[in-house]
Amino acid sequence: MSRDSSQHPPGDRPHRVAVLVDQGSNPFELGVATELFGLRRPEIDRPWYDFALCAVRPDVRMHAGFFTLSGVAGPEAADAADTLIVPNRPDPLEPPDPAVLAAVRRAAGRGARLVSFCTGAFTLAAAGVLDGRRATTHWRWAGEFAARHPAVRLAPDVLFVDDGDVLTAAGSAAALDLGLHLIGRDHGAEVANTVSRRLVFAAHRDGGQQQFVERPVPAVPDASLAPVLAWAQQRLDRPLAVADLAARAAVSPATLHRRFRAELGTTPLAWLTAERVALARRLLERPDGGMGLEAVARASGLGTASSLRVQLRRRTGLAPVEYRRRFGRG
Repeated sequence: MSRDSSQHPPGDRPHRVAVLVDQGSNPFELGVATELFGLRRPEIDRPWYDFALCAVRPDVRMHAGFFTLSGVAGPEAADAADTLIVPNRPDPLEPPDPAVLAAVRRAAGRGARLVSFCTGAFTLAAAGVLDGRRATTHWRWAGEFAARHPAVRLAPDVLFVDDGDVLTAAGSAAALDLGLHLIGRDHGAEVANTVSRRLVFAAHRDGGQQQFVERPVPAVPDASLAPVLAWAQQRLDRPLAVADLAARAAVSPATLHRRFRAELGTTPLAWLTAERVALARRLLERPDGGMGLEAVARASGLGTASSLRVQLRRRTGLAPVEYRRRFGRG
């Protein structure tokens, strides 16, 4: 049974996030973690994370030998972390450093939240903490991962998997999506949106979307889904069906479905539901707190408080009342 360790620990100290850097780690993943969890956020009126890069060796040679990382914290930072992130390994078939595996096992043993980016899932699996758990990794290595770690319930075609206290991202860009998802779990949807806007990455993706899309940049700009998406986002409080989106785009529902799969890696209905839930979360976080659940459900297009409860719990693990209590401002 997974545990929800998304909240800050008791007391006033910030949630501690540590990235455990191993030989050959990719600088991009380290940069993602540093940007999301390490930089100060003066525009956010709450304590941010206590962040550290750490390693089990004094010097760590980075991917392709571009540079050597030194002067970071030692393994004691990993042992104090509430969330421990393991970045990618350029050759996941090479055995991880035993000291890294030991640090991961210690973190799991004391109930820390574990996160991997890209092929870092191989490290978590080698440490034995993914057995029986749902996880993902980069599509290129999915077959090898499944063969080496059959006890892991691999989801090979999603961006990231949230399995409670163990979360895995598929690739480098998906690390941003998972990181913003973690911020949303810890601080609520509005704070996550604030950070994504700061990154000029406002359209961060839901974890269930496909890793690989056929046409990430449309060949014809005018054929982009962006105008239809913007139109729908302004009308989430109204009855909207896939047929309505298709009519707006002047295509058949089947063609719209193909374009969503090609450009966004998801279906029109799944996208619409995710947008409605995101709006409901923001409404629940409003400082006045005066909007009842039925009103939130209607305003977000989810229809009823019952539907709101089902969809919100599915995506956050929380009932609306719990979500409002945790993330409501004021």
